[in-house]
Amino acid sequence: MYLILNLLGVVIFLALGIFLSRDRKSINFKSIATLIILNFFVAWFLLQFPVGRAIVEFLAGGFVWILNISFKGIAFAFPDWVNAPQMNFFTSVLMPLLMIIPLFDILTYFGILPMFLHAVGKCLAFITRQPKFESVFAIEMMFLGASSAIPISRIQLSKMNSARNLTIAMMSMNCVSAAVVGAYTQIMPPEFILTAIPLNVINSLAIVNILNPVKVLPEEDNIEKMSVESRESFFAFLNASIVNAGRIILLICAMVIGFVSLVALIDEILLNFSSLLTLENILGVIMFPFAWLLGLSVDEAFTVAKYMGTKIVTNEFVVMLQAQPHIAEYSKHMQAVLTAFVTSFANFGTIGIITGVYRDIVDKKTFELITGNAKYLMLAGILTSLLSAAIIGIFVW
Repeated sequence: MYLILNLLGVVIFLALGIFLSRDRKSINFKSIATLIILNFFVAWFLLQFPVGRAIVEFLAGGFVWILNISFKGIAFAFPDWVNAPQMNFFTSVLMPLLMIIPLFDILTYFGILPMFLHAVGKCLAFITRQPKFESVFAIEMMFLGASSAIPISRIQLSKMNSARNLTIAMMSMNCVSAAVVGAYTQIMPPEFILTAIPLNVINSLAIVNILNPVKVLPEEDNIEKMSVESRESFFAFLNASIVNAGRIILLICAMVIGFVSLVALIDEILLNFSSLLTLENILGVIMFPFAWLLGLSVDEAFTVAKYMGTKIVTNEFVVMLQAQPHIAEYSKHMQAVLTAFVTSFANFGTIGIITGVYRDIVDKKTFELITGNAKYLMLAGILTSLLSAAIIGIFVW
């Protein structure tokens, strides 16, 4: 029964996207079908096929190895923080970013990461027949995050029409940053984190092409060179990268503390009216039908719905930290769909980041189109997360 419900969820999420599309007549259903079939194959390969499971285990082990090395650096400065019976969130999850972020920046500095991203993106374009730049950007945003992927593509974006720029902005709602994936794997089941990321890439292309179908002419289907600043010396670059990593750590920590405190404040106010009236419960009621369509029992669906709603109005770290003490108690299926849904930056705050980055890149007409369709940015983020969760859930029981 729950498997049928889960499959029905995939159909309903796609149908909802079609119903809310800005131009239903222009949807390329053949291309969408190719993307969905590819995503089912990827999910099956990574979750069920022995070679795929081995790849996921290898990647998860790689993140653990990198994290363990980073703890040596942390222990050099703060031995009592690392050699504690239980490391806190700041030490175990955020401090390793001081090594991981510069590591990815070094790969970018020497051109290794951009070369890899372009190669994978072009392969994706060939398989799915999606425009080359949109396919490459889908890969970039899963490694670099919107705040980096958009600026380094500013030459391309400035030459594209408004509709294609809206497509890129909508896709950006589902970005993550490879540098923080290690932090995610410290909190939530790593096998589902690492499976959700490629699924989000493909589902983002599918959902955005449903919500905002744009025909790209052959002469427009090209990729401009990435925009880069004048090359500075390696050690100056590395110094700036480490300092930037420190800023990101403080930003994440500040956002978690701020959001959790504000939610607690809202709950204290609401509890004066009813013992059942909390922000978490309100969001749970709103998101319940969508959570239930992920193949969950009523009780599980309400719990997941509360996490889903909280993630949309706060961020993924807040939800991951809320779920962490209980995640082992949940069924495998519930773990899978919950982890898949929260593995992205899709929340209200990300809309502000995307529009802020776009402001100085595109003309006024394009910028107003993007800001005027903020609801579609949020819709693209939610539907992509739901579709990824539903597809992963089909293969985990």
